[in-house]
Amino acid sequence: MPAATHMPTVYEGGFSDPVGSSQAVFRALMDAMARPGSVQDLPVVTAPPAPLTASASALLATLADADTPVWLDPALTKTTEVKDWIVFHTGAEITPHQSEAAFALVASPGGLAALNGFSLGTQEFPDRSTTLILQVSSLTDGTALTLEGPGIKGQASLAPDPMPPHFEAQWQANGAAFPRGVDLVFAGPDCVAAMPRSTRLVREGA
Repeated sequence: MPAATHMPTVYEGGFSDPVGSSQAVFRALMDAMARPGSVQDLPVVTAPPAPLTASASALLATLADADTPVWLDPALTKTTEVKDWIVFHTGAEITPHQSEAAFALVASPGGLAALNGFSLGTQEFPDRSTTLILQVSSLTDGTALTLEGPGIKGQASLAPDPMPPHFEAQWQANGAAFPRGVDLVFAGPDCVAAMPRSTRLVREGA
């Protein structure tokens, strides 16, 4: 008889070296946050169920824990596999409410209509806002965004694809709420980039 084919389960695909892997992922993310618009290499250290990507799952496995509720977009809730994988490997609670999420995982950024539906934090505790992890197919092939702000010498350029609709208007509104507001992390293929709430978009012709 032929050997049985091994089917991955939600209990597999996590960090094989939890300390080393999480440190490497965290370092890449911190470099991306410190230098908005820069693209940082991200090691392939997880093997999650589709449509969750290795990059996004590595970031979430590094950041999330039992005290950080996670929201999943509809593309990630079509089956229970992604939810079960996250709960098993991070201990995080999955919340159906955007405003309660410490982290939001978005597999289809093009369907994300409103950034302000997530927690923007408060004036007293702006750090209680939501960090959005957007799965993108590329950080260089989309419409170019010109960025300014802390951590950027002059200007920087980033071109994630896909992106939320009416992104420029949404990001301008997010910036107007500063120091409140969401932060964006782009999980590309084996790479990561970020736009903290302090990052400004430069309009064409400005």
